[in-house]
Amino acid sequence: MSISDPLGDLLTRIRNAQMRRKDKVSTPGSRLRAHVLDVLKEEGYIRGYTTTDFGNGRTEFEVELKYFDGDPVIKQIERVSRPGRRVYAGVDKTPRVANGLGITIVSTPKGVMADHKARENNVGGEVLAKVF
Repeated sequence: MSISDPLGDLLTRIRNAQMRRKDKVSTPGSRLRAHVLDVLKEEGYIRGYTTTDFGNGRTEFEVELKYFDGDPVIKQIERVSRPGRRVYAGVDKTPRVANGLGITIVSTPKGVMADHKARENNVGGEVLAKVF
């Protein structure tokens, strides 16, 4: 089965697994997904992830979800830039989520990073997702 929006699929799997209070969720691997998961781990929204290599270039990630007092750490996770409508923002127009309590994941020429790091590096790019 072909997935037209792999990043949207990842975010939906995380959202659905947290609604069912799962400890882990698996997803097909890709470099973009790995970079987004790195940002989520670095910002403390997930515990981490492991990579399983099946050969022939096929990999799978197993994401360990994070909870605090029984509630998911990720309250809201949504895709901003979609295949049908790409959203780009300059360094001064990068959106803030919940007045800085959440993060915006941005794909920049210097890599995929959170919005506050993009501002520090003075780069803009494609707004991938909002996490709160």
